[in-house]
Amino acid sequence: MREDYINNIIQGDCLELLKTVPDNSVDMTFADPPFNLKKGYNSYKDKLALQEYLDWCEQWITEMVRITKPTGSIYLHNIPKWLTYYTTFLNKQADFKHWISWDAPTAPMGKTLQPNHYGILFYAKDNKQLKFYEIRYPHKRTRKAHILAKDYGGKKAMLHPFGPLVSDVWTDIHRIKHNKYRDEHPCQLPIHLLERIILMSTDEGDIVLDPFNGTGTTAIAAKRLGRKYVGFELDNEYVEITKNKLEQETPNSKLGHSWVSYYLDEIVSLRNEDWSDLKEYFYIPTKIEDIDHRPICLKSKLGISVPLKSNHKNGKEEHNTLFDPIIG
Repeated sequence: MREDYINNIIQGDCLELLKTVPDNSVDMTFADPPFNLKKGYNSYKDKLALQEYLDWCEQWITEMVRITKPTGSIYLHNIPKWLTYYTTFLNKQADFKHWISWDAPTAPMGKTLQPNHYGILFYAKDNKQLKFYEIRYPHKRTRKAHILAKDYGGKKAMLHPFGPLVSDVWTDIHRIKHNKYRDEHPCQLPIHLLERIILMSTDEGDIVLDPFNGTGTTAIAAKRLGRKYVGFELDNEYVEITKNKLEQETPNSKLGHSWVSYYLDEIVSLRNEDWSDLKEYFYIPTKIEDIDHRPICLKSKLGISVPLKSNHKNGKEEHNTLFDPIIG
């Protein structure tokens, strides 16, 4: 990877910039391209003729696959209509893993089913070499009683204390609906959506590239999780918004020594393999069945100190109350 691109947002046409990136040099690529639905982007006309749009998409998708490492992942976010075309491009040059259905209802459009999800295509550059980590998310609970929303019958003793492994249907992450959380951009994704994807497919220090940077969701998520980022963006105003936001971020979205994703002061995504280290930071009922009506809780919220494993230089076990988590 070009050193001048790492941890930088580059202004310019994504297709031309992608051609300057070396083969097999990026650990994860993620694209949330224009939807060709007349959205109000600053520097892009979001209404091309069908074949013109598809030809353009095939070009940047091919470049994304080329620059991704053999161990790497390729993610494409869009409406289902366009993803059906994207699969025809990707199936020729990468290995299909999943079509992730992200529950995000939109307004009815008449004479059709109400659109109720966006899709995220997940492809491996090489399935045999793919880097992948299982992710857990909190148990879904009823709003008023806070009991488990799913009836596990007599199997509650077998439940994982934190929550289930994520499937290919994501219903726990919601779109940004309030203007006070939005930038001046028509299609902004929630940061904890990207954090989940990054945790699933990369390690600390890996390179994450987004050819449609927008106002920086992917880059911010990568920086918070200790990854390197590269963003390409056509519009200079969006570039400046991203750079200003990145200056306020630090790579500290961690609990102990493990990278996690926070939202509204709660952990919403963690790696399954990190649970053995993370569980000591939670208050967990002695009887696992009790989590049906008693959600586990971070000990920091109860004012309980926990051991820091790294502070054993003097042969002493030091304790500390957990930091306030970064809001995702």
